Amino acid sequence: MMDESFLDGEHALFLEQLYERYQQDPHSIDPQWQAYFQRLDAEPVTSSFAPNANHGNGKALAQRSEQLHVSRMINAYRYLGHLEANTNPLGDYAYKVGVPQLMLEHHGLENVNPDTVFDPGTFNLTAKPTLGNIVHALRETYLRTIGFEYMHILDVQEKRWLQQRIEPNMGRGKLTHPERRKILEQLTAAEGFEQYLHRRYVGQKRFGLEGGESLIPLLQTLIHEGGKQGLQEIVIGMAHRGRLNVLTNVLCKPAGDLFGEFEGKVEETYTGDVKYHKGFSGNVSTEGGPMHLVLAFNPSHLEIVSPVMEGSVRARQDRREDKDGDQVLGISIHGDAAFAGQGVVMETFNMAQTRGYRTRGTIHIVINNQIGFTTSTVSDSRSTYYPTDVAKMINAPIFHVNGDDPEAVVYVTQVALEYRQLFQKDVVIDLVCYRRLGHNEADEPNMTQPVMYSTIRSLPTTRAKYAMRLAEAGVVSESGAKGLIDAYRTKLSNGGVTCCNSQTRTGLPAELQTHWKAFVGQPWRQHIDTTCSAERIQSISAGWISNIPADFVVHPRVFKVLEARAAMGRGEQLADWGFGENLAYATLVEEGFDVRLSGQDCGRGTFSHRHAVLHHQQRREQWIPVQHTTDFQAKFTVIDSVLSEEAVLAFEYGYATAEPDTLVIWEAQFGDFVNGAQVVIDQFISSGEQKWQRLCGLVMFLPHGLEGQGPEHSSARLERFVQLAAQENMHICIPSNPAQVFHMLRRQMMRKYRKPLIVFTPKSLLRHPLAVSPLEDFTLGQFEVVLDDVDITDVDAKEQVKRVILCSGKVFYDLLEERRKHAMVDTAIIRLEQLYPFPAQELVDVMEYYPNVKTVIWCQEEPVNQGAWNGIKHRFEAYDYTEVVCVSRPAMAAPAVGSLYMHQRQQQALVREALGLNGD
Repeated sequence: MMDESFLDGEHALFLEQLYERYQQDPHSIDPQWQAYFQRLDAEPVTSSFAPNANHGNGKALAQRSEQLHVSRMINAYRYLGHLEANTNPLGDYAYKVGVPQLMLEHHGLENVNPDTVFDPGTFNLTAKPTLGNIVHALRETYLRTIGFEYMHILDVQEKRWLQQRIEPNMGRGKLTHPERRKILEQLTAAEGFEQYLHRRYVGQKRFGLEGGESLIPLLQTLIHEGGKQGLQEIVIGMAHRGRLNVLTNVLCKPAGDLFGEFEGKVEETYTGDVKYHKGFSGNVSTEGGPMHLVLAFNPSHLEIVSPVMEGSVRARQDRREDKDGDQVLGISIHGDAAFAGQGVVMETFNMAQTRGYRTRGTIHIVINNQIGFTTSTVSDSRSTYYPTDVAKMINAPIFHVNGDDPEAVVYVTQVALEYRQLFQKDVVIDLVCYRRLGHNEADEPNMTQPVMYSTIRSLPTTRAKYAMRLAEAGVVSESGAKGLIDAYRTKLSNGGVTCCNSQTRTGLPAELQTHWKAFVGQPWRQHIDTTCSAERIQSISAGWISNIPADFVVHPRVFKVLEARAAMGRGEQLADWGFGENLAYATLVEEGFDVRLSGQDCGRGTFSHRHAVLHHQQRREQWIPVQHTTDFQAKFTVIDSVLSEEAVLAFEYGYATAEPDTLVIWEAQFGDFVNGAQVVIDQFISSGEQKWQRLCGLVMFLPHGLEGQGPEHSSARLERFVQLAAQENMHICIPSNPAQVFHMLRRQMMRKYRKPLIVFTPKSLLRHPLAVSPLEDFTLGQFEVVLDDVDITDVDAKEQVKRVILCSGKVFYDLLEERRKHAMVDTAIIRLEQLYPFPAQELVDVMEYYPNVKTVIWCQEEPVNQGAWNGIKHRFEAYDYTEVVCVSRPAMAAPAVGSLYMHQRQQQALVREALGLNGD
């Protein structure tokens, strides 16, 4: 039997911490302590402490055991109190969980005198620590209108800080009369806005905030408390519900502008979008100074805006060199069903503390309507108890708060902000509320949730409840509360700014501004010198070796690559793809352009071609040669990303929309994997400019090419991009040699032109003996959107050509080798290196060199229903003198066959058909 004689009050903290460990993992503590706690859990308090010769006085032992059970009870409230807290404004309708661990009887304390004094341990009780006072304080802290869920956090320091901040019931009920009146004004604005629109624009969708009005004081608290703590920018990502309310009552968008959108009076020079998808930016005054607010544009795909917002926040932090997130904060507003149901939420959480994507803590707000459109959240929309349970994966504290208690909302918001600022971690506020109307204003919720909505319609509004509460407390009179309604309605009717704290000054300080206007309306055919002198190339490539620290041990194969690149820089070897790509980065950072490259395995490159990051072979150290190109250069960042396509690409899109002078590149591990991010391409990259007038210079690297690796490692789905191409919304390029990729990347930054650049990069061509470039192709020339035949160069030879094959990408080299094998002189092979914007004039100019052409072939290795053909065949209409014929694989459901033998037979057949060799 273990000696228990020392279990007195002064050891309560030790026991409490040990018991916490036991509850989390029983096997993490000594077996004797395991047995001890198991007995306490299984038996009544006094049964295992019967006095005997080894235990001394029975009364003293009983007191010691009671002390331990008091500590257990405190822990039970900390772990489980949120399950019984009064967090649901729907009251009796809400599903409640009975928690026996919160009862005195469960701990054998029901017969203990309430005046008995115990050691409360770390429970921050200010009153005399009697059992009665401890229980009262526990209930006031954990069972009122906030459910604190934080004991899953592994860091003890964070848990202790939270306990000191919230126990016992600290901070609540301490608001001054002006502060409480301010909350009422904010609730009045939130409710008055929705009522005004409901009457003025009958039947129009607005996805109103009715039932969740406490969101407005929540956001105002974050802004103004954040301003006091030094925040200068806040970026918000949110979906539909309450968005118009936030735009008007938080970001201070003029009401007249919104009314014009409802009435269709806004003239759009672009495609445009519905009003509840649009973003906004503006400035408000706080006690700490001006605050720049941004609401991100977003589509109906709900949670996809979260990683976009994170990318924008990271770009702004990098611009300010805000390494601790003290100046820029991200706020992500979610719906309860989407928060639990959308996988991108987990992907975004997974990035939260990673080197390349962390934003030093995001405040997540879940507008918990307790319903998903018509789907019950209790039984059908998730398998977890709370919609917020996914946040536990990153040890984020979760605060469940009753939306009908706005003072509790304000208090918990202050705690959340302080936690984020101190620990630089994500935190979740679960704003438990309801939808007073249906999914939208035209929806009838009684069809599917009659019981729920009979409860909702019997409730007074949040503002009405709070006004009554303040009237009873003598803070505001009934007439005074009505006066607030009338005053807000007047401001709204006037169509101006309803926020009293808005600023007329627009924009950020000059040093923090981005100058997108310089890129508006620019033509894509801009001549720009992208060349680089031979001396400069030699110096850069030599430095890739000479700048490596003497004690840094490079892998021998990688060192040979660097030696070869130095030789390429001297013109002693033809340049390969890795040389051309890295040279582009090095020259750009020399010229002041930041470069950010991310993707799975992009440091080395999936196909071992890039080697942008060198790894010490004996220590956990890295060396990035391009970061050491010159003494004064821009930043070069290389990130091996988390295993995500959707969230990472969305993050990089958000980053690129906030930073026009940074070359932002996302690389898919294989081009096929871009499938996992299709929503980002469809809803943001291809259409963001036309919907929201958001320019973006994001570059996507998609390895593409049929090489017999099967249907999952062949196609980057070129057909989807050419289908999306319209209104000069993007560039689609398939560079086929190192000099081309060099000039293409430099062109992307050096032109006053910012559109997404989709690059179909090679796999086998990375080391193909023909896919190389001489040094003079870097010192001269430019990115050629059309490349003429490499063998047929003089005028007489061109006049003999009867057949022209147009193609892009890897198939060019298969055609070239087969043509050389047969010494064909009547067939020319022309490469389209840019498919969109389609280089019609450049192609016409090249075709004029071949006056006697009888046949024009478009050759692609992809199946005929895939690849570029269906997206570009109508663009060949300029060649009315002949019909362009497609040679390809036959139509297929999958991108490629799984057999290498079958692939080779197909490839040989289409190459021979394109060359007209099938009769041989």
